[in-house]
Amino acid sequence: MTGWRQVAAAVLAVGVAVLLDAGPAQAARQVPITGAGSSWAGVAMASWVAQIKAASGLDVSYSPLGATSGRRQFAAGADFAVSEVPYGLTDEGTADPPPSRPFTYVPLVGGGTSFAYHLTIGGSRVTRLRLSGENLALVFTGVITNWSDARLGADNPGLALPDRPVVPVVRSDGSATTRQLTSWFSARYGSVWSAYCARTGRVACGPTSVYPTVPGMVAQAGSTGVAGYLQQASSEGTITYVEDAYAQGAGLPVADVLNRAGYYVPPTAGNVGLALRGVTAVPDPADPAPTSVLDGVYDAADPRAYPLSGYSYLIVPTATDTRFTQDKGFTLARFGQYALCPGQRLMPQLGYAPLPANLVTIGLDRLGQVPGADSTTLTLAGCANPALTADGSSSLEATVPLPKACQRQGPQQCGTSAQVPAFPSDQTIGTNVVPGLLTITADSTPVDLGDLHLDPGNTRLLSTAGVSLNPVTVTDTRAGQLGYTVSAALSGDFVSGPDVIDGENLGWAPAFAAPQPASMNVSLGAPVAPGDALAPGTVTGAGLRTPRVLASSVYDPATGRGGVGTVVVTAALSLRAPTTTRAGRYAAVLVVTAF
Repeated sequence: MTGWRQVAAAVLAVGVAVLLDAGPAQAARQVPITGAGSSWAGVAMASWVAQIKAASGLDVSYSPLGATSGRRQFAAGADFAVSEVPYGLTDEGTADPPPSRPFTYVPLVGGGTSFAYHLTIGGSRVTRLRLSGENLALVFTGVITNWSDARLGADNPGLALPDRPVVPVVRSDGSATTRQLTSWFSARYGSVWSAYCARTGRVACGPTSVYPTVPGMVAQAGSTGVAGYLQQASSEGTITYVEDAYAQGAGLPVADVLNRAGYYVPPTAGNVGLALRGVTAVPDPADPAPTSVLDGVYDAADPRAYPLSGYSYLIVPTATDTRFTQDKGFTLARFGQYALCPGQRLMPQLGYAPLPANLVTIGLDRLGQVPGADSTTLTLAGCANPALTADGSSSLEATVPLPKACQRQGPQQCGTSAQVPAFPSDQTIGTNVVPGLLTITADSTPVDLGDLHLDPGNTRLLSTAGVSLNPVTVTDTRAGQLGYTVSAALSGDFVSGPDVIDGENLGWAPAFAAPQPASMNVSLGAPVAPGDALAPGTVTGAGLRTPRVLASSVYDPATGRGGVGTVVVTAALSLRAPTTTRAGRYAAVLVVTAF
């Protein structure tokens, strides 16, 4: 990672193999609320859900199934959704009409769409690549096809870029990240994007959630999919667009992008926050064409502004109905206030940006429209958001560092000699602990759940005793005791040739692999706790197909403390085979993430 990052999350892939697998369900308490939506905001939501549940007992359940799925679930009666795309837009001929229930949009998570890459020169990994928006558009439309292209060389005068094919890695599934990227291309490089769309046979050219592909591109599902692909030793020469939180989690370098002021800047929290000061409109259901106007973000004149910045928002009800009560409204507004104010303090560590004052002001006002909301808490006074001063005005202009002279477009380039060794060939996460980082390590040897065979027609629980996830070591050497969450999710279903066992049939029971060390005890204000057990099941959205908490160390806003030190956690694994499962050896990958 480049030096401007203070904290790195880690992502770890662990093999799980069996003849079959099983799934879970999560316990709930208090006045539960349930929502779904953006995977772009998934890391932030997972952190907030864990933190506020431990701190105040609020029970918020969130599934990062994608913004489109979230909007549909909200229309069908879910308590809330998270999206970067408003209702009312058409994508490739498919309309997404607003729901019949009254609602509004609450700004929630700010962040930059980063450009992660895997590139080496002479056996050394490049960590300070510079790219203009126009050249990025040319790369992701198949016009620039080799790293030695003179246009890329003009961006990087200090690098002898290799004669190697450029391999764009794009999302194969519909995603808000794709929508954000193509909105930028459409607005700023319209002729390039329109010509590319025409080559792919698209009827409509403009912002889209589904990336049109041409030969020479690689398509992967999900943010973890594209980031994971670039971690492979065989992915030399690749570049992808991904939320910066996932790039950090995968340990991938990201490009500095040229802004309007003529500086190449990274997607730091401050640079993104300053760009978002240029937001001129937030979606509003009363607007016949609800959309965020991001021209002021793309063209922000501040030399620190990162051009491809955006934000997601909560979609919340503004009236009660048979499903949504005043009690749920109270819970939702309280969660939203936490997310907009003290919850924003964790955003830089998670790869996001604290929302600036203009968006927080709108967010608190709209939370007040939720039935049951306690409006006395929805004020800028006392809102502990690091992008705000004590009186609620913006603090970013005075606190974000100006770019260095070597970041300016021209014949100079920063730090081109400061390169680190290339990706290790075995692709395992190293055991070295770097001061100031949150790291995870584990044995990546596949866990064998058993060579079990099923008689036709029998459903049985498999491997309920003696089979556990390889121990995962979590080490936190960061100053400030920030707290953390370690979660896991399957990257796909269990597969045996053409046969599949849905990953929602895999369950677990997290536990410490060894006694919790004294350094992690309650005197620090944040003991580490294993996650909830998940029983095998077959309910859609259950099990380890969605991220579940393996362990967490809760940040305490009152004391400013979180856990530090090292713990080792594991989980007993169990799975249930559906009656239709055919005999065979099934395998899947469990992705463990610390943030």
